[in-house]
Amino acid sequence: MSEAPGLPASIEDTQARLLALDYVADRRLATTVFLALRLQRPLFLEGEPGTGKTEIAKTLAAMLGRPLIRLQCYEGLDLAGAAYEWNYARQMLEIRLAEAAHAAGGDRAALAAELFGPRFLIQRALLRAIDPAQPVPPVLLIDELDRADEPFEAFLLEVLSDFQITIPEFGTVAAKEPPIVVLTSNRTREIHDAVKRRCLYHWVDYPDAERERAILERRVPGIGPRLAQEIVAFVQRLRSLELYKLPGIAETIEWARALMELDSVVLDPAVLQDTLGVLLKYQDDIARVQGSQAEQLLAEVRRQVAGAA
Repeated sequence: MSEAPGLPASIEDTQARLLALDYVADRRLATTVFLALRLQRPLFLEGEPGTGKTEIAKTLAAMLGRPLIRLQCYEGLDLAGAAYEWNYARQMLEIRLAEAAHAAGGDRAALAAELFGPRFLIQRALLRAIDPAQPVPPVLLIDELDRADEPFEAFLLEVLSDFQITIPEFGTVAAKEPPIVVLTSNRTREIHDAVKRRCLYHWVDYPDAERERAILERRVPGIGPRLAQEIVAFVQRLRSLELYKLPGIAETIEWARALMELDSVVLDPAVLQDTLGVLLKYQDDIARVQGSQAEQLLAEVRRQVAGAA
C-alpha cells in the first residue's frame, strides 16, 4: 500500500494542492488551513450556506489520502448519536446466557464482567475518529454545528482539546495521533466561545467575481468563457439584492451545469426566467427576481461584459 501524502510544506503548497483538486482557495483560507494542519488544531469554518465549507473537509481528505468521517449535526443530537452507545440488546442477551451458564455451572461473573467491554460498544463518528486502532488519523467533519442544540457543544470540548473521550463504564479512549477536525456553521445561531477558543477560525465569504469564475471553470469543464462570465456577473448582482437566501457558489455551479444541458452559450432571457429555480430556492425570491427585475439584471450584465471585451 502506498504511503499517504504528507502535510503541505507552506501556504503556497497548501493553495496549490487544494487547487489541484479543484478547490480554489484564497490566500487567507489557505493560511488558516495550513496552520490548522501544522498546529494540529481544529478548523472552525463559519459562513453562508453554499460557500464551500463542507467541501474543504472532503478536499483535505482526498489531498492527504485519509478517510473522511462525517458527523451531520441536527436538533436533538446527543452523545449516543455522536460518540458512542452501548448495545443494550446484546448485553441483555449476554446476561441471559450468563444466567443459563451459571445454572449449568458456568462462570457467570466472568461473563458479566465483559458487559461493558469493546464487544458491546457501538462507535459513532466522534469515537471512530479518535479510535487508536485507526491505521491513519482521519479527517473528522462536524458539519453544521449550529443545527445541534447548545448543550451538545459541551460534549465536544474534550474531543477538541485532548482528542479523547471518557466513557464512565469503560475508561478514556484517546487518539494515538490527532485527527484533522473541521467544524462548520451556517451561523443560524452563535457557537459558544469555549468551542471557538479551541479552534482556528475562518469566515468563508462569497467569492469575488474573479475567484467565482475560476471556481466555475474548474468545476464545470467545457463551459465557454462568455457564458461563465455572464453567469458570474448575474449571480454577483443577485447577491446585492435583499433576498431571503442568496445563491452560494454551489448554486452557481448547479445553474451553470443546467444551462450547459440546455445548450446555452450565453444567457438567454427566456431560459434565464425558466431556470431561476435552480439558482434560487425560495418562491418569494423567485417572484421578486422573475420578470422585469431579471431582465434589468441581464441588461446590466450584458453592458458589463461588452465593456470588458
